[in-house]
Amino acid sequence: MTKATVAAIISPDDARRDIILLTKRNVSPFQGHWCFPGGHIDEYETAEEAVSREVLEETGLQFSSPIFLHYFNEVFPEFGFHAVVLAFYGTASGELQLMPDEVQEISWFTLNDALSLPLAFNHLQILQLYANKFPL
Repeated sequence: MTKATVAAIISPDDARRDIILLTKRNVSPFQGHWCFPGGHIDEYETAEEAVSREVLEETGLQFSSPIFLHYFNEVFPEFGFHAVVLAFYGTASGELQLMPDEVQEISWFTLNDALSLPLAFNHLQILQLYANKFPL
């Protein structure tokens, strides 16, 4: 069954959209790969609620007023994983807190640096669309 998931592209503020926050996964699949904060949409939860909750759970940040970017298909039969991810972007407030159950590391990257990292799922495709929307 296809799952619905969310991903958050977070920049420090509206003036610096070329800087984004990534987390390094501490769980399978793609353990050790960088990705956007995000995860599954819970039953009876809106996508906006889910992305805000996931950001808080993984980073400790408050992600308010997420802006919808696009949807992406993520089909990985080798992991038994099929999802449609709804990608959002925006800014977040608060203090970063590492949540070691799911995340090994959290860091800010320039778009150029992020595009060269080993990214989980289809997050490279998401990042490329975002980079095209906000060229350097």
